[in-house]
Amino acid sequence: MSSPIPARVQRTIRGAATSDGAGVRLTRVIGGPSLPDLDPFLLLDEFGTDRAEDYLAGFPSHPHRGFETVTYMLDGRMRHQDNHGNEGLLTPGSVQWMTAGRGLVHSEMPEQESGRMRGFQLWVNLPARDKMTAPKYQEFAPERIPQATPADGVQVKVIAGQVGDTTGPIVQPATDPLYLDITLAAHTGWDYRLPPGHNAFAYVFEGGMTVGQDADARPVARQELAVLGGGELLQLQAGADGARLILVAGRPLREPVMRHGPFVMNTKQELMQAFVDFQEGRF
Repeated sequence: MSSPIPARVQRTIRGAATSDGAGVRLTRVIGGPSLPDLDPFLLLDEFGTDRAEDYLAGFPSHPHRGFETVTYMLDGRMRHQDNHGNEGLLTPGSVQWMTAGRGLVHSEMPEQESGRMRGFQLWVNLPARDKMTAPKYQEFAPERIPQATPADGVQVKVIAGQVGDTTGPIVQPATDPLYLDITLAAHTGWDYRLPPGHNAFAYVFEGGMTVGQDADARPVARQELAVLGGGELLQLQAGADGARLILVAGRPLREPVMRHGPFVMNTKQELMQAFVDFQEGRF
């Protein structure tokens, strides 16, 4: 049996400051000019601030169709509501995987007036066959996110996918996602087998690390995204300050993408129909 081929960093991306919603300050890592998408991933935003004025305006009611939004809260509290009567509170460590499908109108508003707000929102494309499916949610409080300790100095929160015998609660057969929150102690290494055929990235949000070994090792600093490729054996090594990162992978759809704002379809005609349906109140 042949040895697995090591994964390598194909390129690194540093996000750009932007704002969205009613003026919430964000760092856009996927979805900007440097990395418009990474099939099936359409957008990755990191939000993190102690300044209430940067997040208090929130994300008032807005529509979505044709993809999924994944919100992972690290700090703070966010209230979600939609026009189908669904409502929930995202607390530190919780995850909401929302399948917008054929369409909904929702809001995401902070339920705090001070303190830290920090987390990620990821957009995941849906295949053409699922774009008009009924909206649904997979929501999990922090105590329902399993944790694994695959090696000394390594802690992994398994949101989707598998680490050893630990399986995350999120299920999406279309893209078979992996979503891990990994904490590495200082100078600690860990090897992990990526799902074959998936597109994958790692985003460091605390500390720093290297990917690969020896001559192939490449540093990835805080607030850098590493696009991974070349093999399935991911070799991580934390620096002197340790590292915390999200590792995300998904099966590419390899379908045409036609997107504008909150709608992601396959053709221009479908995109135009999404605007008509929203304007005529059919979401």
